[in-house]
Amino acid sequence: MSPELVSILVLVVVFVIATTRSVNMGALAFAAAFGVGTLVADLDADGIFAGFPGDLFVVLVGVTYLFAIARANGTTDWLVHAAVRLVRGRVALIPWVMFALTGALTAIGAVSPAAVAIVAPIALSFATRYAISPLLMGTMVVHGAQAGGFSPISIYGSIVNGIVEREGLPGSEVGLFLASLIANLLIASVLFAVLGGRKLWARGSVPVDGAAGPAEASGTGAGGGAEKGPGKGTGTGTGTAGTAPTAVAVRPDQDSDGTGGATRLTPARIATLVALVALVVAVLGFDLDAGLTAVSLAVVLSTAWPDDSRRAVGEIAWSTVLLICGVLTYVGVLEEMGTITWAGEGVGGIGVPLLAAVLLCYIGAIVSAFASSVGIMGALIPLAVPFLAQGEIGAVGMVAALAVSATVVDVSPFSTNGALVLAAAPDVDRERFFRQLMVYGGIVVAAVPALAWLVLVVPGFG
Repeated sequence: MSPELVSILVLVVVFVIATTRSVNMGALAFAAAFGVGTLVADLDADGIFAGFPGDLFVVLVGVTYLFAIARANGTTDWLVHAAVRLVRGRVALIPWVMFALTGALTAIGAVSPAAVAIVAPIALSFATRYAISPLLMGTMVVHGAQAGGFSPISIYGSIVNGIVEREGLPGSEVGLFLASLIANLLIASVLFAVLGGRKLWARGSVPVDGAAGPAEASGTGAGGGAEKGPGKGTGTGTGTAGTAPTAVAVRPDQDSDGTGGATRLTPARIATLVALVALVVAVLGFDLDAGLTAVSLAVVLSTAWPDDSRRAVGEIAWSTVLLICGVLTYVGVLEEMGTITWAGEGVGGIGVPLLAAVLLCYIGAIVSAFASSVGIMGALIPLAVPFLAQGEIGAVGMVAALAVSATVVDVSPFSTNGALVLAAAPDVDRERFFRQLMVYGGIVVAAVPALAWLVLVVPGFG
């Protein structure tokens, strides 16, 4: 049995054990990386740790730390209330606001994970307050980021168009952008309909002058279960995706004017809002690292208001950090020993161009669910060159299909964007939310590459 095949089988075993025995998959993946890296790939510790995602580790820790402080001092409550006022109380519009916001950020040049890191904590805090499915809100944020991710001035768009030009293939910058935009918009529309969007429309408008959300005001979650009132803990009702919504604690001394009025600003909240704006400016305007910037801002806030920040470190999503970093370290071992290249070259050698095209789309989707989307596109587009040169497959459609297949799967909890959504969700059963993201990610991996191939490759565009 080849080393590459052994490494793939070990990954399957890790999934099976984690699913059936409720062991943290990240811990299992670290052990697998050690075993396969040492015994099969002949790597030393440095070679194994080369795949450790240090930058993602800092992003996960830094962003969840900063927003844990924002939750503790009530800043996220204020932002949620402001969002309700923005849409005149129509809660059903908020998921689309988040979709459009992340799409706009990536379209103008933000790296997709940076946009998700900025928007996801606010979006998911809103979902908690108003008993909206966190799966709906989180996936709307990720698909929004990918919808704008291939504009001609975006990071993804610039990289892919550069690869196409370097390989001497015909390309269409606008066609690539529209393919990703339309695909993610259609997926988001389906998600909105399936995960409770119609029920959100049926709610109508909520009062925009009070701090209480509909779940808090009426005692009923989106699924009809009774919830506890503000400050009384976790509700027992079920949300639209089966996740128990939690009433956000309202602090009468800071959150209300004594008559149930609007959430008001305090010095700590003003400083936190300034910090969040500074995070956006630093990441988008000066290309600073989102994780390091978030940690630095969190430290400043913790120093100024230690009482609000004392428990924030404990609220960092450590189990999620372990899970993601462990799995990506193992994927790094797979890349180091050539497993991914081995699989891609095997497919590229198939003599039937249309079959090779759909298999490359699936490889891009599967690998990208665990690794860098841009990295896998950079590897697969050159592999497609030989049969694209035969003229039987349109280059524009093939590149667009690969781009869509490799990026829509970023909803997977093992990808950077999916991990950020999982880590940012407050007051949810993380194991259940992780399983929901994993199942949804599996559906996307199974369905989207075939649809992208059917719509973009088979007609022969380009």
